[in-house]
Amino acid sequence: MWSWNRRRSWAVLAVLALVGPAIVLLWSSDASAQRQRQFKQRTCLDCHKDFAAKYLDRKFVHSAAKEGRCEDCHLRHGLVPKLLLKETGNALCQGCHSKESIGMDKGSVHSALKAGKCTECHDPHGSDGAHLLVRPGGELCYSCHDRKEHEGKVVHKVPADKGCMACHKAHASENPDLLTARDPTLCLSCHDGKTRAFTKAHGGYPVEKSACGTCHAPHSSGTAKLLLGPVHAPVADASCGDCHGAASAAEPFGTTEKGSALCHQCHDPSSLVKGSAVVEHAPFSDGDCLSCHDPHTAKAADLLVAEGNRVCFACHAEKGRRVSVPHAAVTDGDGCLSCHGAHAAPAKGLLREPAEELCFTCHGDLEKALTAAKAHDPFAGRDCGACHDPHGSNLGSMVKARMDDLCYGCHVAEEAKFVRTYTHRPVAEAKCAACHHGHGTGRADLLKDEGATLCAACHGDAMVPLAEGSNHPPFIDGECLTCHDAHASNEAGMLAGRQEAVCRECHAEIGEDLARSRSGHEPVRRGECTKCHDPHKARLEGLLFAKGPDMCLACHADLKADLETKKAHFPARQDCETCHLVHSSPERSLLTRSGLALCGDCHETDVPSFTKRHLGIDPAVMRCTKCHDSHASNDPKYFKPIVHAPFALRSCEDCHTVEP
Repeated sequence: MWSWNRRRSWAVLAVLALVGPAIVLLWSSDASAQRQRQFKQRTCLDCHKDFAAKYLDRKFVHSAAKEGRCEDCHLRHGLVPKLLLKETGNALCQGCHSKESIGMDKGSVHSALKAGKCTECHDPHGSDGAHLLVRPGGELCYSCHDRKEHEGKVVHKVPADKGCMACHKAHASENPDLLTARDPTLCLSCHDGKTRAFTKAHGGYPVEKSACGTCHAPHSSGTAKLLLGPVHAPVADASCGDCHGAASAAEPFGTTEKGSALCHQCHDPSSLVKGSAVVEHAPFSDGDCLSCHDPHTAKAADLLVAEGNRVCFACHAEKGRRVSVPHAAVTDGDGCLSCHGAHAAPAKGLLREPAEELCFTCHGDLEKALTAAKAHDPFAGRDCGACHDPHGSNLGSMVKARMDDLCYGCHVAEEAKFVRTYTHRPVAEAKCAACHHGHGTGRADLLKDEGATLCAACHGDAMVPLAEGSNHPPFIDGECLTCHDAHASNEAGMLAGRQEAVCRECHAEIGEDLARSRSGHEPVRRGECTKCHDPHKARLEGLLFAKGPDMCLACHADLKADLETKKAHFPARQDCETCHLVHSSPERSLLTRSGLALCGDCHETDVPSFTKRHLGIDPAVMRCTKCHDSHASNDPKYFKPIVHAPFALRSCEDCHTVEP
C-alpha cells in the first residue's frame, strides 16, 4: 500500500515538472499584458509646454510651479471657474499663506488684499521681480495710485530713491496708510528733530511731537520744504508767533486769541461778507473758522480742509448723496458755491440771489414760459423747489418724488379719480410729463400738443386712417376724448363711460329702435357694439370685422356646424341680412318681415304645387318656421329633425280635415 502511494506521488511530481513552466510562462505573459493596458501618468507640462517656456526660466518661480505641483492650486478635470482653480480669490492663496502671515489680522489692510486680488500684484507662477511681483517697485503701485502725487516740483528724496516700501508695508500694518510707523516717529527716523537746522526751520517750536503731515506732503509738493499748498502766509514766512505763543512758553502751541478773534486780526470780517449779505453761514457767525479752513497748509484752495464740495458735505452729508440725475450746478464748476455764499449771502439758505431769480441765471430759456397763455401755478409763482430738488434726484428732471405723488400733492381730487380698473399707461407709470408740460404752454391743461397729435406720440401706427375702407368719424377727426378717458376708466379700452352710452351719444337711433322693437340682437342689448364693429377703422363698410355669414357665425357656432354638415338654406349660406336685421326688429328673431311676407320673396305661394303640398291652407295663416328649419337641415324640404310620423309620411289627412 505504501509503495503504491509513493509511486503516485512521484507521478504527480513528474507531471508538475513538465507542466509547471508552461503555467508560469502563461501567468507572466498575462501580467505583462495587464501592465501594458494601464494608463501612463502624464505631467501637466507634457501639454502646457508654452507655460514651461514662459515661467520656469524666470528669476523667481512659485515653489508649487517649480516642483510641478500644479494640483496644489488647479483641479485636474473640474471647472471652477474658468482657470480650473480649486478656490477663488484669497481663499486659494491662504491655503499656504495664512491670514496672520500676510497681516490680514492687522488694523490697516491693503485694499487689493482685502478685496481678494493677490494676483493684482503677484504673478502666481513666476516673475523676474522679487516676491513674484508683476511689475517692479513703484510702477506696480502706480497701477492704482495716482502718479501725479509723487511727481510734483519738489520730490521727497526717500521714497524717490528707496521706493514705497521705505515708508509703507505691502500687505498690512497697525498704522494708518500702511505706514511702517506712525507720524512723526516715522519721519524722525530720518530727520533728527534735535539738530540745530531742524529747530531753526521750525522757529524753535517743539514740532517733533506733532504730526509732520499737518504741514508737509509725504511724497511731493509744488512748494519748497515739501509744504502742502496752499500755505497760510504766517507759515510760509515762519511767523508762527503771529498766531501762537512764544516757542519758549509753557504752551507754545496755544493761540494768542480764541476762535475767529484770532483770524480777524488779519481778515476783516466785512471783507468776507460781500454785497448786501444778511444771512450768515453758521460756522462763520459762530466764529468756527476751522470747521472749513486749515490754519497752516492744505491740499485745497483757500486753505479749505477738503476739496470742492467735500468741505460742505462734511456737515451737509445728505446733499452729497450719489444720485442718478445730478444738478450740474452742484457737480461742475464752483459746485455748491455756484448757488451759495461761503460766509454770507443775501437770501435764505445762503443763496446768492433769491430762489425765484437764481434758477433763471442758468435756465433762462425757461423764463419765457412765464408769459405762456397757461403757466403751471408753482412755476408761475417762480417756486421751482415745489417740484425740483436743487441738489439732484434719482428721478428724471430732478423732480423731488415720483411724478404721480408729486402731482397729487396739489391735485388731490385727481388721485381718487385715477384709481380705476383700467389706467392709462403714463398715469400708471407716473409719467404725467408724457402728456403735460411742467412749466407753461399755450394749450389748455398744460398739454404738450393738440388732441390726436398728442396721442399719436405713443399710438402713432394705430392712428393712421385707412385709405380704402371705413374710418370712424371721431377717429379720423382726431377726437379721441369723444370716446376715451385720458387718465383712467372702469370700462375696457379706457372708454369715457359704458360702451352702450358712449356709442349712443352719436347713434341714439339704435337705442330708440331697440326700445320699441320686439327682438334685439344680444350684443346690442348688452351694449357690446365692438363685438361686431371696430371702433376706429376697418376694411369693410360699417366698420365691420368680417363679411356676411362669417361675422354672424363667429358667435353662432352651432349654426355654423349645421351649415357645414347639413343641407344649407341658400340665403343662410349667402347673407344673413337677407332675412335678419342686425340691431333690432319689430318681428321675432330679428326678422326683416313676418312669416310668409319674408318667405314669399323666394317661394311662390299661389301656384298649384304649393297649394297641393300645403293641403290648400291659406298661406296667410301659415308660419313657415313651425315645420321648416330656415338655416340648414338633413331633410330635402328643410323639415326640422324631429317630425311626427304621419307628417313624415306626408299623411296629413290622417289628422287634419280641410274644409272646402
